[in-house]
Amino acid sequence: MSARFPISNEYRDFIRELKLSIQQAKHRALRSVNGELIWLYFAIGKQIVEKQKSSNWGDKLIEQIETDLRQELPEMTGLSRRNLNYMRNMYLFFGEVEFVPQAVAQIPWGHIRLILDKIKDRETAEFYIRKTIENAWSRVILEHQIELNLHTRQGKLLSNFDATVDTRDISLIRESFKESYILDFLDLAENAKERDLEKALIENISHFILELGKGFAFVGKQYRLTVGGQEFFIDLLFYNYSLRRFVVIELKTTEFRPEYVGQIGFYITAVDRNIKGEEDRPTIGLIICKDQNSTVVEYALANSSQPMGVAEYRLLSELPEDVRKYLPTEEELRSL
Repeated sequence: MSARFPISNEYRDFIRELKLSIQQAKHRALRSVNGELIWLYFAIGKQIVEKQKSSNWGDKLIEQIETDLRQELPEMTGLSRRNLNYMRNMYLFFGEVEFVPQAVAQIPWGHIRLILDKIKDRETAEFYIRKTIENAWSRVILEHQIELNLHTRQGKLLSNFDATVDTRDISLIRESFKESYILDFLDLAENAKERDLEKALIENISHFILELGKGFAFVGKQYRLTVGGQEFFIDLLFYNYSLRRFVVIELKTTEFRPEYVGQIGFYITAVDRNIKGEEDRPTIGLIICKDQNSTVVEYALANSSQPMGVAEYRLLSELPEDVRKYLPTEEELRSL
């Protein structure tokens, strides 16, 4: 009888590496299959459009194609009249700009159909395609972000980044923040206090991280700092792995006030001196408040040498009914 193989930590690490390699290969295979399918649909759409133009065949063409292809290829799914119309519309929408179909081929067909239904211009569509790829959004989350107009909020935070961060980082930093954060998963009263807001966000931290965006990792709430023998507490502390920076977040249930800049500036300095490692870049501050006056924010940030921005938050009760009905349910978010 052979001796039992010794299960060591080295062996367990080896198994984890093998598992990761297998999972990555499966993911590449699925992406490859999806890409080929989307390229096929794009080619079919192109052929339909060109044939309709050259032969003056009307809208009945697609109905006839569905009938004949189902007879010729009964085992193949996805050739319904509805799907064929989407293929045609995809080609008409994206045209023959080479890089656009390559990006489109990286997301599932259901995502593409959603974008064709919801988005009217190619630039906006490209934004959501890029974000879907970057964040691996499900169809539910993609629809959620479209309905909340992410493209109008992303990269438009009121900030002093132009004067306080390295120009090489400016684009990535801008894209990492929004001018407003939709806290649609919270159910707070209008007179809620800052601790109520903080508590609700912590209870829904996965949802909040989803709204913050790519790269954010939660470090702690009421994060304790000791400076000069005194204790101070940061509302929320995050680390952004894409930026390689700590992000200090202060929550305010009031309109923005200039004195908030001094408070968060103090926390930024404390994090930089006491927590930040040598490999980390300077900390960023984010004030999320109930309301803001852009001129007051501009004046308040003008003389600060530390990178920070000011955003607003909006609650579910403040969103229009036609937007609220499209938001994912608690069960849908939990299933992601």
